[in-house]
Amino acid sequence: MPAPARSAPAAVSKPEATRENLRKSLLDWYDRNGRNLPWRVRCGRADPYRVWLSEVMLQQTTAAAVGPYFEKFLGRWPHVGALAGAPREAVLGAWAGLGYYSRARNLHAAAQVLASEGFPRDEAGWRKLPGVGAYTAAAIAAIAFDQPANVVDGNVERVIARLRATETPLPGAKAELRARAAELATAHRPGDWAQALMDLGATVCTPKAPRCPLCPWRRACAAFATGAPESYPRRAAKLARPERFGVAFRAEHDGAIWLVRRPDKGLLGGMAGLPTTEWRAGTWSRAEALKHAPARAKWKRIGAVRHVFTHFALTLDVYAAEAEPCGEGWWGDASALPTVFKKAAEMACSIQPSLTQEPP
Repeated sequence: MPAPARSAPAAVSKPEATRENLRKSLLDWYDRNGRNLPWRVRCGRADPYRVWLSEVMLQQTTAAAVGPYFEKFLGRWPHVGALAGAPREAVLGAWAGLGYYSRARNLHAAAQVLASEGFPRDEAGWRKLPGVGAYTAAAIAAIAFDQPANVVDGNVERVIARLRATETPLPGAKAELRARAAELATAHRPGDWAQALMDLGATVCTPKAPRCPLCPWRRACAAFATGAPESYPRRAAKLARPERFGVAFRAEHDGAIWLVRRPDKGLLGGMAGLPTTEWRAGTWSRAEALKHAPARAKWKRIGAVRHVFTHFALTLDVYAAEAEPCGEGWWGDASALPTVFKKAAEMACSIQPSLTQEPP
């Protein structure tokens, strides 16, 4: 009697075989070429505190800029309990210069929750914390806990857009690129996969002059095949950045500068800064500006500083005087100020040391 026929093994579809090849080649590349970053653990279990701290700092900020701040925070607050117990002003001061200051306020608030309730293991748990959006939650779940997640940042969007030569311009292509990234995502080494994609975008598939000869995906890359990979991702025309204007007052006394705490809500909320007018679309005359001065003094315009924020560009005229302001504030220096105020506070000037009063 003939033996029963054996069923043939299920065929692997060509698209899935291609995806498996892409996964393997990228992870192999990462094992050889992954970046050595101070928050990254290549062998052993990742520390959720270090992963969370680094991912919050990396929001809209480069790894090179984050490195010194990460080390400084770890030195002062080596675990989440220490960060939770720190005064908020100390955390904001340590963050000065890194930008996007709402991140520091949210970091401190989230630390208090984490110190009390522990670290979530999944994306849903992380999304409940202040300052943690979809990307950050996915990155922490994957990197700290090896949970399968679709981790898509700007680097990953660029890699996927080039791999598929996606013609839809950003930001309209975001949903399409997320879906294509999800097709590639793997349950095998999800933390390494997330970091491998980010590293590929950060070091090889760069915005300008991509280093295609070094890319493990170049043979499969549709943008590389066009001969113009740097033209992807396509981008919609940018609108001109609005201009705003204001006046900052640098009151000096005995070598110190008068500082105030900015309101919690709004740009640079809760940070130390120089007293200022509001920031508006029109310029300020001297007479208008001096109505907002923190003291009656011989104010002298010493120049202007320009600073570009995400949504607008700001020009601050800087007035300085020897003065003794009243009201809420304190005497300090420029060391812990946000960049725009540090520029204004450190502007070279020559002021006669006189407290003679004059009406604005």
